[in-house]
Amino acid sequence: MAKAVQNFRAYIQRKRARKKPRRIRKGVIHVQAGLHNTIVTVTDVEGRVISSSSAGICGFRSKRKGSPFAAQTVALDAMRIVLMKQAQVRIKGAGLGRDAALRAIRKRGLRLTFVRDVTPLPHNGCRPPNKRRV
Repeated sequence: MAKAVQNFRAYIQRKRARKKPRRIRKGVIHVQAGLHNTIVTVTDVEGRVISSSSAGICGFRSKRKGSPFAAQTVALDAMRIVLMKQAQVRIKGAGLGRDAALRAIRKRGLRLTFVRDVTPLPHNGCRPPNKRRV
């Protein structure tokens, strides 16, 4: 079993190494920071996905996937094959990786036009479940 996992990881690394850098002028970086995982997706302005990465792809497992270090690694990995000058950042979720991913994006030297929080908030929609009676 361990041999198959090593072969799969080596296959993924070879496949990712083959990708050529994509040049775009403007892009959108979507950061989805959940409590258990962080996913970063880089798209162009129209919304076509150019690159994406998650903590699981970067090799983090279980509790470490939701850590700030994992989010920083994921953000750098997603932007590795993208060469752009301007970016918009949209952050969704309440996980620990929000700030760490944004810090990693800023270190990259991009000019950020705006940083927006797009976490969905309910406007008193569905009725909550009844209280538990013991």
